[in-house]
Amino acid sequence: MSAKSLILVFCIVFLGAASIPAAQKPVKPSGQDKCPVCGMFVSKYPEWYSEIIFKDGSHALFDGSKDMFRYYLDIKKYNPAKNVNDIDSLYVMEYYSVKLIDARTAYYVVGSDIMGPMGKELVPFATEEDASVFTKDHKGRIIRFKDVTEAVLKQTD
Repeated sequence: MSAKSLILVFCIVFLGAASIPAAQKPVKPSGQDKCPVCGMFVSKYPEWYSEIIFKDGSHALFDGSKDMFRYYLDIKKYNPAKNVNDIDSLYVMEYYSVKLIDARTAYYVVGSDIMGPMGKELVPFATEEDASVFTKDHKGRIIRFKDVTEAVLKQTD
């Protein structure tokens, strides 16, 4: 491949990547942020909170992933001005690392013996291996983002 060809390929790749929008950064909850689903103060649960960041920069913060999914699955109930197409990023707190991870790529354990701020919780993990290790100690089953439905959430009531 000639030097000109390499430069052309580099430019196409670089400019193409530059046009892909990056996910918006997570928001740190303030002492005033309340979960729009249950009304609890989010900052009281730093090891559980999750968030939805909208394309316009607005956001919704939750005391746990369960409430984030309740909001996501019925967004018009909680925020009539928004729909799922308005969402830029979704973050959940990874159980072991206690760091925010992409909610869409996370593995969730439902039905474990670990309780979150609102009782039974969908416990998020970055890897399937970590989720599997967790289930050996705490029971439950592993699901993915696309598998979370109203029926799954009812199992946490």
